This record gives sequence, structure tokens and C-alpha cells, in this order.
Amino acid sequence: MSVVVVVGGQWGDEGKGKIVDLLAEKADAVVRYSGGNNAGHTVVNAYGEFRLHLVPAGIFSSSTLSVIGNGVVVDPASLLYELDELSSRGVCVDQLRISERAHVVMPYHILLDRLEEQARGSRSIGTTGKGIGPAYVDKVARAGIRVVDLMIPGVFRQKLDQALATKNRLLEALYGVPGLSADEIFDQYSGYANRLRRFVADTEALVQGAVAEGKNVLLEGAQGTLLDLDFGTYPFVTSSSPIAGGACTGAGLGPTQIDRSVGVFKAYTTRVGQGPFPTEQNNEIGQLIRDRGHEYGATTGRARRCGWFDAVVGRYSAEVNGLSAAAITRLDVLDALPTVKVCIAYRYGNTRLTRVPADLAVLQDCEPVYEELEGWQVNTSSARCWSDLPRQAQTYLSRLSELLMVPLDLVSVGPAREQTIQLRPTFI
Repeated sequence: MSVVVVVGGQWGDEGKGKIVDLLAEKADAVVRYSGGNNAGHTVVNAYGEFRLHLVPAGIFSSSTLSVIGNGVVVDPASLLYELDELSSRGVCVDQLRISERAHVVMPYHILLDRLEEQARGSRSIGTTGKGIGPAYVDKVARAGIRVVDLMIPGVFRQKLDQALATKNRLLEALYGVPGLSADEIFDQYSGYANRLRRFVADTEALVQGAVAEGKNVLLEGAQGTLLDLDFGTYPFVTSSSPIAGGACTGAGLGPTQIDRSVGVFKAYTTRVGQGPFPTEQNNEIGQLIRDRGHEYGATTGRARRCGWFDAVVGRYSAEVNGLSAAAITRLDVLDALPTVKVCIAYRYGNTRLTRVPADLAVLQDCEPVYEELEGWQVNTSSARCWSDLPRQAQTYLSRLSELLMVPLDLVSVGPAREQTIQLRPTFI
């Protein structure tokens, strides 16, 4: 029995939802530990196709405890919408638990997020406008409203009035928009509180109990390593820590309690929003990958930027997360290509770089150094074991593993659970 954290190894959208959904079959608890409804996981299973934004992907296993951890910021309206949709399609949500220590996304967070992004103009970051950044700002500023506060009407009203005294002045004076009504927000969010009350718990105690009992616990990250607030391509990052280290603070575990970390990587690279992307292909290759991979955001619907696999980013991610294993997804998207490329280094002027530079001006001007491999031009979507893959695809995957310096656990060749090749057991 073990505790396993699943993280995104690139800029998000790596297919973590599918991997977590698959691994959840052997997990006793699945814990979402960071982010908010700015992240989207697409899951395809016996119930159909779902786009989850807050609910952990373990929800489809009725015997699995699904936890929204303290590190998540929760938009109650978005969460209730997801729960209603899941229930209407026959998915039992009774095993969901929400940390009472998680912070709540309020209407002024959403409004400020959009106004701040508009004010940046050409310097926009490309946020989803869901209020996630401002909610984390309030958390750090010790001005946030937590789920436990939402459950106590008197406490909630006091904190809401205190917050609006500041937020409304900001909205009116800086952005020239009307302030928000405390009465309307109180009534609306009190209604949300009544519906969510049965799910609220001391989830840190539940997770610790599962670990103490020797159960399999799966920690589910959102976004990707290169969007991490500290280690990502700042400022084009998210507002929390999606890396393996963030799983500790976001779920209530100590670092010695995590046994393995699995990094999920696409067989190529994508990115949503602004920021440097050295291997981006603004050409027919990028469009082919986008079309074959249906590369459009689960949360925003925005077309994703597409390019070759970046092993510089991948190795950096492996180091930052201390990866024990890798899962490569969407191998089948590359089936049509006669050759495939992998970025093995960057060239900056006369300098060869093998690490991701912190200076974005440098990263922006880096030229990828590619290694070209033979394509396979064979449909891999029906492969169910390593020997089913064509030799060239095996060579490509082995090369990625070598460059990452991490062994492969899983290879995905399609969206369905069964379209997965398990090379090693994830739970040990």
C-alpha cells in the first residue's frame, strides 16, 4: 500500500484526469490538492465523457473517498454544477469530502480577476477569469473566507462585510465599476452552504487516517509543473503549487508520507495562454497535432499551442518533482507523422543550455536543439501491451524515458481506460 502523487510534467493539459481515473480503481482515497475550477480534467469511462474542474477524478469509483483538499480554492456554484451533472448521469457523489480549511472563491474575486486582466492589456497573462488568483491573494493576505467560515452564518456575514468594505472601494475607485451587494452575496452563498454542508469535513484527519491504515492514497494535481508559482515560467503561471511538494501542504501530509511521484507528459507539448514556448510549431505540424489531439481547453475552450516534446522542460520537471515514474499520454496523436522531433537542449546565442532558465527574456530567445527520430505511421490506438507498439514508437518512448531519466509506468494511446499500456505497477 502506498501514497502516490500524480503531477503534470509540462504546462498542464497532459491527460492527468485519465491517469487518475485509471489509478483510482486501485485507490482507497483520491485527493485533489491545488488549484481551482481554472483546471479541467477530461475523463472517459463507462459513465461517458466528463470534464471535471473541482471534483477529484476518483469520484467514479463508489468505494473511493474523493477529497477536495485544503490547498484548493472552491467556487461553490461551479462545484454544485459539477455535482448535479455527475448525479444526473448516474455517478454517486456521496463519497466526496471538502476540506473545511479550503478557501472560497467569492464574486469579487471573479470580477477583479477579469478587470485586472483587462487592465494589463498587451501584457495580459491569459488567466481563465475564474477568480482563482485573487482568491489565493486573499488567502496569503489573511483576508480570505474559508469553507468553515461559510458554514457559520454569523462568521460568514462578518467576514463578508469586512471584505466588501475593501473590495468595493477598490472596484469603485480604481476600476470605476459599482460595488457588490453584501446582502445578495450572503443570501446566494448561504444557499450554497446549505447544499454543501453534508460534504464538509476535517479532510486532513481523513487522509491521515487512510495513510495510517495502510491504504492506497492518490494525490491529484492540477495544471502542470511549468505553471508552478515558484518553478514555472513566472509570471505566466498559476496561483498555487501544482508540483509534488504542493501535495503535502495542499492535502495535509508530510513529505516522508509520499512514497512515489508520477509525472504525466504528453508525447508532444502544449500550452494554453501567454508565455514562452520554445518548441511551439506555428505551422502545419502544430495544426496537425491540434486537430488530431483535439487540443482545446477543457475549461476555456481556447485552442492550445502545440509543439514537439521538450525534454529540457521534462527533465527539469522530473527534478523539481523528484519523479519516480512517468506516464506518457496521447502517443496515438503522433501516428500520422513520418518523423518526430525531441528538443534535447536550447541554443542561446553561442551557449548551449540544458536547463530551463529563470530569465524569461532568455527563454523567449532560445532556439531548440532537436533530435529527429523515425515515425511509425501505424495506428497505435488498439495497442494494449508494449509488444503491440511498432518498433519506432518503442524507440521514441524509450528515448523520452532516457532523456527524462525516469522509468515509464504507463503509456496512453487513446482517451478510454482500456487504451492504456501498464508497464509497471504504480501502487507498490
